[in-house]
Amino acid sequence: MTTPAPAARRSEPVPDARAHKPRIFVLTDIGNDPDDRMSLVRLMTYSNQIDIEGMVATGNSRGVYPEYLHQIVQAYGKVRDNLELHEPGYPSQAHLEQRIWSGPARDAIEQLGKAHASAGSQALIREVDRLDPRPLWVSVWGGPGVLAQALWTVRQTRSKRELAAFVAKLRVYAISDQDDTGPWIRNQFPELHYIVSPGVSFHDSTWIGISGDTFHGRFSGPDPAWVSNEWLRRHIRSKGPLGAAYPAWEFQMEGDTPAFLNLVDNGLSDPDHPEWGGWGGRYELYQPRTEKWFYAPETRPIWTNVQDEVLGHDGAWHTSNHATVWRWREAMQNDFAARMDWTIKPYAQANHPPVPKLDHPAHITARAGERVDLGATASSDPDGDALSYAWFVYQEAGTRGMMSSDSGERHQIHDADQARAWLTVKGNRLMPARYGSMHVILAVTDHGTPRLTRYRRVIIDVVP
Repeated sequence: MTTPAPAARRSEPVPDARAHKPRIFVLTDIGNDPDDRMSLVRLMTYSNQIDIEGMVATGNSRGVYPEYLHQIVQAYGKVRDNLELHEPGYPSQAHLEQRIWSGPARDAIEQLGKAHASAGSQALIREVDRLDPRPLWVSVWGGPGVLAQALWTVRQTRSKRELAAFVAKLRVYAISDQDDTGPWIRNQFPELHYIVSPGVSFHDSTWIGISGDTFHGRFSGPDPAWVSNEWLRRHIRSKGPLGAAYPAWEFQMEGDTPAFLNLVDNGLSDPDHPEWGGWGGRYELYQPRTEKWFYAPETRPIWTNVQDEVLGHDGAWHTSNHATVWRWREAMQNDFAARMDWTIKPYAQANHPPVPKLDHPAHITARAGERVDLGATASSDPDGDALSYAWFVYQEAGTRGMMSSDSGERHQIHDADQARAWLTVKGNRLMPARYGSMHVILAVTDHGTPRLTRYRRVIIDVVP
């Protein structure tokens, strides 16, 4: 249902806004195929929401190319002030250029040691050591050799207690294993929070769901038009200096982007809970069985591939790990297109995301058979656009099985397209009625151009 939305004033950052931003340190083998440059352009448009603490050019088959990082940051610098008209907090070009370093020409276990420290590994150590209580997300778009060297150095030069404190501040999201240092890290540092689809089979990886429909992934379900070169030409590359820095893809669009999408402040994901899902996919903590494409067996639990069942663009249901990413494709792409508009347009000529607001707490306790009322009647839009509402149960994110064993029907939400909705917590004859959580997602979408979506998550704890 569509309803008029009250206008919301452009929000200004609260004094402690920085304390709530995630920190990111990017390792990228930029300069080989175009997708790293594409991902970096997108990251620039979210640099007001994510503190970029470092960008390290790592080795690829052609060499090490920090100049590509500088080129894209310089293009960003030309539009930074215009971005700031739309949302506050964008860093200066100089701030970002001071955080560009190089790593080694090659990532491999035999390249670790005292003689192999690089400007990138030393910068990573400094950022972890900095007096900042926030964890540091290492976003690995190529090989993780810089991270491996940093961990090797700290282990050689500090006490066990100091090493444990260092590791505890790290969070890693790696785009598969592109060399043997990833498995080495996971084996040697078992307490390290590590998200990855292990091994070298990109086809089986979760991140491929962003755009791998016809290349690595070869799956059906999403609409490939949203990630086509033609769509990107019209909505991204045609827009100003930053758009001009965004190349056409050769194989697929932005394979590295999932490594930071769950840090975007859209109300859907929580970086501390990969199992909850978000634009960057959904992962659960377990020790995977060894597959033939692994570099080495996994020796402990890691955050890795799980499946979602999603109704596709083709009208059929699809169950895969890829679906945990592609299910959000339209909203994700529209958001990027809007931010590229921000690089060239004044505030009044661009669209800005709606502001969902729940009428109740985000955490609710209920019993099987009880009615739960949901509402977001105070939601607003900064441009005064009409709003559409969609409430749905994200079954896989919760711990309570809710699908009917007779019909396969998912948990029904009444008035799911209204600002007010409700559901009855149903039982399940195959599972105990005494436990479990349900995750209800509210997606609020405005009627501007492009249409933008923001979310709220309601967690219902089902108790005896």
